[in-house]
Amino acid sequence: MYIKRNIGWGLILRYAWKNFIFFTLYASSIFCIYHFLGWDFIDVPFQPLSVIGIAVAFYIGFKNSQSYDRFWEGRKIWGGIVNYSRTWAIQVLSFVKTDDSEFDKKMHTQMIYRHIAWINAVRVQLRQPKSWAIKENKMVEKVFDRHNERNISCNAAQPFISVKEFDDLAKRVNPATHLVKNQAFDICTLKEKEILDGFQEDQMQSLLEEFYNLQGKCERIKNTPFPRQYGYFSKVFTWIFVLLLPFGLLDVFEDDSMATVGAIEAWYVFLMIPFSVLISWIFTTMETIGDNSEDPFEGRINDVPMTALCRTIEIDLRDMLNEKDLPEPVAPKDNILY
Repeated sequence: MYIKRNIGWGLILRYAWKNFIFFTLYASSIFCIYHFLGWDFIDVPFQPLSVIGIAVAFYIGFKNSQSYDRFWEGRKIWGGIVNYSRTWAIQVLSFVKTDDSEFDKKMHTQMIYRHIAWINAVRVQLRQPKSWAIKENKMVEKVFDRHNERNISCNAAQPFISVKEFDDLAKRVNPATHLVKNQAFDICTLKEKEILDGFQEDQMQSLLEEFYNLQGKCERIKNTPFPRQYGYFSKVFTWIFVLLLPFGLLDVFEDDSMATVGAIEAWYVFLMIPFSVLISWIFTTMETIGDNSEDPFEGRINDVPMTALCRTIEIDLRDMLNEKDLPEPVAPKDNILY
């Protein structure tokens, strides 16, 4: 998630430099054909083009609204994970109490650390790429490759669970689900030992059910691509408009040039080039914004900062265990919080 209030032009150009060059060359070529070769017939009346532009703008607006909904839902889900994680720690600390302080500390640490393992396992699983994931140009990809946060190869759950448990998880298709399952087994064991009563067991099992619900909601967004009829045709319609735009601007500036005199008249139509580049960039940028919000768990610039949220949960839960050597919050990299 980009956290700086204003987006720097360096980052903007990483996304837009190819389009800037293409739009400039394209509009310049049309101007040269029109002005130097005298092909006056290639101009297009701007009125029908403006209707296309309005339709495209509405279509892009709908797509961006739906894309943002996917991001915001993902962020709300992780907000729920943060809140329920704290509740889980409170329940473990307050429900698991015996006369044996060593046993209590062992169980508290085991169950809270396993939960920290679960949130990191969910994060790692959500970061794995899908075939339909967006692909950026090489300059943008270099930023994410340098930060090495999108597709983590190691299992971040390993430091928080036993070697035996991790070896078992390594064989599983969905490690996060088995971590929650192991929590349930521990709760059953505590109930059998009469450390937990029926009400406490029900409370903790209900919380594990909520963790499954939250994980399932994340997986629903992750495994369901944004409907391609909206994503694909938004791009097609945008490019149809920007490719026709220079021809329509020829007509606009040709008419306005009639009011000028002398040498200025011949070159007034030249202004169609910068205006064409500017309008084309605005429309393609709006379309790209929608693309970048479709999949909120990829670890890109506009995605949910799951790494930072996992660290926040870890700090809070380990602090509840009265640990002193707590990790530092995740710092942004190039103004991007992962």
